[in-house]
Amino acid sequence: MNAIILAVLVMLILAMLRVHVVLSLFVGALAGGLSAGLGVSRTMVAFQDGLADGAQIALSYALLGAFAMAVAHSGLPQLLANWLIGRIENDDESASQKAVRTTTMLVLGGLTTMAIMSESLIPVHIAFIPLVVPPLLIVMSRLQLDRRAVACAITFGLVTTYMFLPLGFGRVFLYNTLYRNIKEAGLDVSQVSATQAMGIPALGMVAGLLIAVFVTYRKPRVYQVDAGSGVGSGEEVSGPVEVDRHKIRVALVAVVACFAVQAFLTWTKSEADPLLVGALTGLLLFMATRVVTIAEADDVFTGGMRMMALIGLIMITAQGFAKVLKETKQIEPLVKSATSLFAGSKPAAAFVMLLVGLIVTMGIGSSFSTLPIISAIYVPLCVSLGFSPVATVCLIGTAGALGDAGSPASDSTLGPTAGLNADGQHDHMRDSVIPTFLHFNIPLLIAGWIAALVL
Repeated sequence: MNAIILAVLVMLILAMLRVHVVLSLFVGALAGGLSAGLGVSRTMVAFQDGLADGAQIALSYALLGAFAMAVAHSGLPQLLANWLIGRIENDDESASQKAVRTTTMLVLGGLTTMAIMSESLIPVHIAFIPLVVPPLLIVMSRLQLDRRAVACAITFGLVTTYMFLPLGFGRVFLYNTLYRNIKEAGLDVSQVSATQAMGIPALGMVAGLLIAVFVTYRKPRVYQVDAGSGVGSGEEVSGPVEVDRHKIRVALVAVVACFAVQAFLTWTKSEADPLLVGALTGLLLFMATRVVTIAEADDVFTGGMRMMALIGLIMITAQGFAKVLKETKQIEPLVKSATSLFAGSKPAAAFVMLLVGLIVTMGIGSSFSTLPIISAIYVPLCVSLGFSPVATVCLIGTAGALGDAGSPASDSTLGPTAGLNADGQHDHMRDSVIPTFLHFNIPLLIAGWIAALVL
């Protein structure tokens, strides 16, 4: 069996059997390395090299968690929770039911919109999740809103936006990565519209979101309302509480400053890490204005870092896993062995290329990292099989995006889990990974396959 397939299968099977994701990634990497003939020593060296690449990501997420805790300490999230709770608490039963439905759509729609904006207009990626989602958990629990639907809504916004809209991270994905690698592989696609090429796959993502929200997870799901709802809160919120207006104003300024710094560094393509610098900017504002005093800083920062620690650890391990997959040099043989099944059939070729893209991205955990690997192999195949330039862009772009939703190591699933599991009631594999895999990868695979054949 190909080492890439074996590594990904071992990792996924162990994770679904409730083996911790970190251990699943390690065992999967070891299985893939040994299968490729790297031996224990070379596998471990590659894994360790990858760990170093993930250290900066983990530190950025830890500081972002500390910033989220500081925002919660200010009372701003409580103000939002109070307003939403006030909407659903009504003595009139019929009016209350209507308010519940309206508030449910407001929460889902608002989080989806934030996710879309975080990839395009305000390119902060998943930075908004630990700030916005944990304070809303008590509201979601009172609404009995299935958090799997929320995970699907956030992941939809994170993935669909960059694979369809050429703004923010979408410009990086479509033009700086996809188009550039296709051009380097020898095919001129400068006249191909990105939105035209990725339109049908994006519709597949829309279909998956609608099925998740209005069919699969539409029924109420009971959660404990008083199980540490919200960031840094271990008490049930039963109604409005007093908040300090000065702290609220500072928190608003800090949040805007954090996002502005991240957006500026992203747009200017600075080498500085936007997440790291943005989180530090917000934290310094809280300290300078004494909203978080020196005496309180240790508890606030430690609590926030603890919230994001698991996500950071998984991110670090995922980098090691990805490094081992690349070191095996088994991706090109995987594609070539799959092409032997084509027999010149465009439908079969399109399906297999998409499937290989799904496997690779599921393992690496990043669409942006998958595209450079598969483009050099896929472009000659597409040209030889007679795919048009627009179909080639669609096929390779979809193959790269497949697996981002539904990968245990992807920040598109780790981000939602970080927010939704702040009170310990949301399982990463069963409530984020499996729902997003089923509702997005299957429709995206079908839509991408159809698009490659009709464009």
